[in-house]
Amino acid sequence: MPNETHLYSAELVEEDGVYTLVVTDRIHDAVQTAQVPKRAVDKLPYFLSLLNSRSFNVFR
Repeated sequence: MPNETHLYSAELVEEDGVYTLVVTDRIHDAVQTAQVPKRAVDKLPYFLSLLNSRSFNVFR
């Protein structure tokens, strides 16, 4: 998309069995991190499907 503006980016990093979510605020040039339990990492496909579901579309 030619006029898109990237506001945030996110990466999930695994090191020695520890998962860290790294979120970059591209507008304010800030980075926040949070450790994420493996059970939440395992559910990411489910969370993403919720975001794409019809029921979530009522918020758009």
